[in-house]
Amino acid sequence: MIPLDETKVSNPLLQWRCIESKMESKRLLYGRFAISPFREGQANTVGIALRRALLNEIEGASITSVGIKKVEHEYSTITGIQESVHDILINLKEIVLKSDSYEPQKAYISTYGPKRVTAQDIEIPSSIKIIDNTQYITTLNETILLDIELTIEKDRGYRIENLQNYRKNIFPIDAVFMPIRNVNYSIHSFKVKEKIKEILFFEIWTDGSLTPREALYEASRNLIDLFIPLLNSEGKEINLKMEDKNELNLPCLPLQSLSVDMDEITKGTIFKHIFIDQLELPARAYNCLKRVDVHTIADLLNYSENDLVKIKNFGKKSVEQVLEALKKRFSIDLSKK
Repeated sequence: MIPLDETKVSNPLLQWRCIESKMESKRLLYGRFAISPFREGQANTVGIALRRALLNEIEGASITSVGIKKVEHEYSTITGIQESVHDILINLKEIVLKSDSYEPQKAYISTYGPKRVTAQDIEIPSSIKIIDNTQYITTLNETILLDIELTIEKDRGYRIENLQNYRKNIFPIDAVFMPIRNVNYSIHSFKVKEKIKEILFFEIWTDGSLTPREALYEASRNLIDLFIPLLNSEGKEINLKMEDKNELNLPCLPLQSLSVDMDEITKGTIFKHIFIDQLELPARAYNCLKRVDVHTIADLLNYSENDLVKIKNFGKKSVEQVLEALKKRFSIDLSKK
């Protein structure tokens, strides 16, 4: 039986702990976790869901377009530069980034040769972090200026370049937002008082923009987020009208089991573990909330519309953005007072 690590327990019946963690390189972090005890068959259900959430639901940052002055197409060559434009774009695509902003950000490379150009030569805004400054971009063999503008975005999954966005000197590139490099899981069974129990072992490799521990936590939060609309459904959505039941020839279901106040459970428990990042607010609204220590949805629900207006630099437009996001993501309306 895996021993209990009390700092990792989110359910008194289910325990998890990190049993191995290592940095293979700045761009490859590894973690191995054990989650137990599951009833027979449950581990595979959780394993499939967590693996898909790790690979598809976790956000990352990537360069989505590159602007190079005086270059007509990506297969051009530039005198004095060792690589072709296409090779430079491929190298830029591999740069590992971390972004704290949901707004597209601009970064720049402006440097003279001769020199070896790496990620360290990228001028980035404060909301962006480069994970490995040694990543190679190109080599300038002559005394020439390399002038490049980069667009960095935060998203999920994989985005194929949109050729409709092509403009002169601007090259959209395929963007890989997935910070998870690989995920494996295995299930091991054991007996407790003649009952079969299971342990779920997870192996996670990340690109260094977040740790495997953070990735597992984020994937779990995103899975909870997917089910919140079901927990937050109003009673009228659950109770079919009698005539509808007759039409569908459905048996009447006992309502006693539905008497739990789901709103209170959601606000009191689940929303404490869902951060306002899930609202995908513009940078201004997001930063203002952070400054007043609003970090989770539960924190935000302590505010009314009037309270939000009183926050410094939090204008009417920001209030509207918060209300719209809460309604869209969680079907919640804030009170006016």
